Amino acid sequence: MSDKRQKNQLVLAFTEEGRSEAPKASQEGTESRTAKCAPERPASHEQLMEEVCERENCWQAYKRVEGNKGSPGIDGMKVGELSGYLKQHWPSIREQLLRGTYQPQPVRRVEIAKPDGGVRKLGIPTVLDRLIQQAVMQVLQRRWDPTFSEHSHGFRPKRSAHQAVAKAQQYIAAGHRWVVDLDLEKFFDRVNHDKLMAAIARRVTDKRVLRLIGAFLKVGVMENGLVSPAEEGTPQGGPLSPLLSNIVLDELDRELERRKHHFVRYADDCNIYVRSRGAGQRVMTNVTRFLTRDQSGTDAEGTYGLLKGLEELLRLLSDSLAAENSGSMDTASSAFHDLEAMETRHSAIREAPATWDR
Repeated sequence: MSDKRQKNQLVLAFTEEGRSEAPKASQEGTESRTAKCAPERPASHEQLMEEVCERENCWQAYKRVEGNKGSPGIDGMKVGELSGYLKQHWPSIREQLLRGTYQPQPVRRVEIAKPDGGVRKLGIPTVLDRLIQQAVMQVLQRRWDPTFSEHSHGFRPKRSAHQAVAKAQQYIAAGHRWVVDLDLEKFFDRVNHDKLMAAIARRVTDKRVLRLIGAFLKVGVMENGLVSPAEEGTPQGGPLSPLLSNIVLDELDRELERRKHHFVRYADDCNIYVRSRGAGQRVMTNVTRFLTRDQSGTDAEGTYGLLKGLEELLRLLSDSLAAENSGSMDTASSAFHDLEAMETRHSAIREAPATWDR
């Protein structure tokens, strides 16, 4: 099937309700359509779920999921099977989204070997849930991204690890040669759901969207045929995870800005640049206190280190540069979580390479 024909058929499937092509998939059993509950509407004028379900947004989400490929979720559906499924079932799915009753499925646990030993645990949503997460992410990102800190470079439109490295070069050239390096250990696995949802609720009033995001957080993980409840964390592997990480850490960004620090953050890796070892020690103490008070909305215990120069930042960013160039957000996200063995390296103090002062 040609791409143009596929798009035409899917655009028809993504038809907005209320036009002549009213959805028929929900006309099941003997209950009449007029007897059913109308889609839930938000109390305010904000209608984010309508934007999520808008046909062009859904088409762009579909193309992104299709382009990223990826493994099936617990239902076994492959990316190539999604188009046919949507042609048959999208009207009823859309109706569930608009009513606020859509229930995602648990994610599938996958363990990926890490280069330095050990495994990274990923949570793979079903292909359909990846589509819906992507559609939600696109709408929220358009609204939220302009509000994020200029010091945040990870998983944002028109921002990259290259820019993070360039900003770090500027700080070092200006004499801020001591670096406080922060890595929130196992960040995605330790996000506090209540505090994350509270942060989102300050930005979103559409209760259907809030309910849907909450459902994605709490669906649980299937491993060896058993589903474990998710009481904290946002499983790596879904399109929403990077955006949610920026929401949680935006409070940290604002606190560092309030203290007028020079810093660079890429997802859950953050480097603060100061002029002296003493200043670095004070910053490390204060930021550690801020994080352990849980004010940043995560229970993650950070590893904190003080080093001189940019060698560690370069190491952290190098893998992500290739990942960003390939267009894979999931790969870039994974690259920034090979950090569990950093604590011993952080205790060292190194000279900045002379080339970085030029």
